[in-house]
Amino acid sequence: MITLPEGMPVLAICGYRDAGKTTLIEAVLPELARRGLRVAVIKHDTHGLQVDRPGKDSARLFGAGADVWLHGPGEGFLRVHESAPAGLHRALEYLVSRYDLILVEGHKDTPLPRIWLPGPNGTDPPPGPAPLAVLPRDDHRPRRLMDFFAEWLPAQWRSAPLYGCILIGGRSRRMGRPKQLLTRGGKSWAEHLTAVLGSACRRVVFAGSGPLPPALDEHPRLPDCPDAQGPLAGILAAMRWAPQASWLVCACDTPGFHEDALQWLLAQRRPGRWAILPRLPGAAGVEPLGAYYDLRLRPILETQAQSKRWRLHDLTELPKVETPYVPEALAAAWRNLNHPEDLPEESKGSSNQRGNQRGQSI
Repeated sequence: MITLPEGMPVLAICGYRDAGKTTLIEAVLPELARRGLRVAVIKHDTHGLQVDRPGKDSARLFGAGADVWLHGPGEGFLRVHESAPAGLHRALEYLVSRYDLILVEGHKDTPLPRIWLPGPNGTDPPPGPAPLAVLPRDDHRPRRLMDFFAEWLPAQWRSAPLYGCILIGGRSRRMGRPKQLLTRGGKSWAEHLTAVLGSACRRVVFAGSGPLPPALDEHPRLPDCPDAQGPLAGILAAMRWAPQASWLVCACDTPGFHEDALQWLLAQRRPGRWAILPRLPGAAGVEPLGAYYDLRLRPILETQAQSKRWRLHDLTELPKVETPYVPEALAAAWRNLNHPEDLPEESKGSSNQRGNQRGQSI
């Protein structure tokens, strides 16, 4: 039994021999790429794979029991020893965290979401779960499949877990007190941001060290990753803790962040976009907090941490990262409050309220 993470866009293209599976996949791949989607294809061959020439070094090494990575200019191929269905399951686990869409050619008897392609004689699908669609054997198959993707892929993508993370790792030296404990509208900044993120996220966690109000004790506390610095340390801590989730990440010093700003940010997401880093009107850079990080971005962030590149602004070099401008009416939601003189009067009155502050790390 294949168990897929929730919301993962895996689709099998099934049919008997000569049903046109490869032809159909080949026909839609250029259009999927044009739409900015990164696609992987798993091809099933019941007769075994012929991927190397007998006698070549790589074939000899594989025959001796090693898994072999073949690498050439602009391409690579990994040949591993796997048993079915464990091999398919491992492949899917790896691919779903790196690709916008995984197409499985064949595997008609494997319990995967599937499209059925009737063969030349109009063959019906085998017994089992009903296919999501049956595409007739005609010249309109590619268009019908693209129409299917237009509805199915966003729905799959939206159903994946979305979590929220509030970073509290700063030392608040300029403010002189923990920012997350300052109050706004009778609630601490941390409680306000928890409520905002909680309106859209299944879970809200805190990354970093520092005190929190007792009302937030039930929320997980994650220590910053020791192999990263700055906001990247908190974001990676969250993504490692729940790698199956995508994340909305805020800083604890943006008490003006509200649900309208959150809904605008959510509306910028699309299949194929791995991060949304907003731009404020008139600003030269991007806002890496008050931002969205798709689960597929984690391998890139891990590589960035290994290279000791802590600046999240470097992500703007990637084609998968979107940097839309925030509407003028919402821009204040991303304002950082760093100095006592930045505080509204109601927050200044909370400067000495430091009692009953505690936090529990996990």
